[in-house]
Amino acid sequence: MKVFMIAGEPSGDLLGQGLIRALRARAPGVAISGVGGDAMASEGFVSLFPMSEISLMGVLPVLANLRNVLRRIDQTARAVIAARPDVLVLIDSPDFNHRVARRVRKILPDLKIVNYVGPTVWAWRPGRAKKMRAYVDLILAIFPFEPETHVRLGGPRCVYIGHPLIERLARLQGDDEAKKTGPILVLPGSRASVVQRMGGVFADAIARFDTLRPGMDYVLPTSRGLASRIEAMIASWPVKPRVVIGDEAKYEAFRAARAALAASGTVTLELALSRTPTIVAYKIPKIEEFFARRLIQVSAVAQPNIILGEMAFPELLQDEANGPLLARRLAEIVDEGPERRRQLEAMGRIRDKLAIGDGLRPSDKGAEAICELLGAS
Repeated sequence: MKVFMIAGEPSGDLLGQGLIRALRARAPGVAISGVGGDAMASEGFVSLFPMSEISLMGVLPVLANLRNVLRRIDQTARAVIAARPDVLVLIDSPDFNHRVARRVRKILPDLKIVNYVGPTVWAWRPGRAKKMRAYVDLILAIFPFEPETHVRLGGPRCVYIGHPLIERLARLQGDDEAKKTGPILVLPGSRASVVQRMGGVFADAIARFDTLRPGMDYVLPTSRGLASRIEAMIASWPVKPRVVIGDEAKYEAFRAARAALAASGTVTLELALSRTPTIVAYKIPKIEEFFARRLIQVSAVAQPNIILGEMAFPELLQDEANGPLLARRLAEIVDEGPERRRQLEAMGRIRDKLAIGDGLRPSDKGAEAICELLGAS
């Protein structure tokens, strides 16, 4: 079996790593090539080019790097066509991946194309679902409501395989009682552009919170790729969190944490699974806000809130994401009181919502679905 796999951001890189392992367990000798990051590289995967070149979020960063992104789309499509794989697996990153897929489908009409983590057609631009039928054969969904959504919108065949974070439950969950005396997590983002945008807000919030609850311990987990940028940024912060680097240090911090201040992203679901009460904050440039308010069709941005259909974690967005308000809301979940208890109760329902019930890991179910699509054992 020959698989071409494309991941364009850190969360997709982790999904790719799990899928590589699962495919090799199910189909020994499988040949896997494509684009990915450090997590996939740890499995012996060699990326066509550095994934960081296409790991861009937001209109402005994409526009600033548009020429190179278009060049990489062309290079990737040509590589797929030259490789003649049995299946092309697109992992999230729809703006990049779907452009590659449409080009490839014109030249290789019989190639099976799988989308692992489909675009959020349930949140905005629902018309994309029907258009995807022309170049996607199967969607591997990570939210339980997505298969029904694609049926309703006329999208490709879609199967729920479970959320990949379920595989990390043991690494995330700590003791609720011990967490009452743990540190405060400071999580300004996993992308450089988001860290730059949210850093000043978080610095102000933590400084103000420290006057409300003096003597707290603050921890900022980050990746090796962002560590130097983070260290330089917090050098000027009035209250400096301890920086810890890498996945193991991150999960250790999550297991121990008392509460968190986090930029919106996949990390909010990790915090929910680790039973860490959290305040979510996020800002986007005003020009992006103008379009977002007209296009987005959901009332929440944090994954736990979307999954539960309720505001489990408070979301302070745009002008509300300011130091004074974030500090006050953080105090509400650090103290033993109704808001902390409300969040813990809501988080207790997340795992049941994400359950897949047959004992298989999401990556195993993803590999199984790919092999079934190809008619392999």
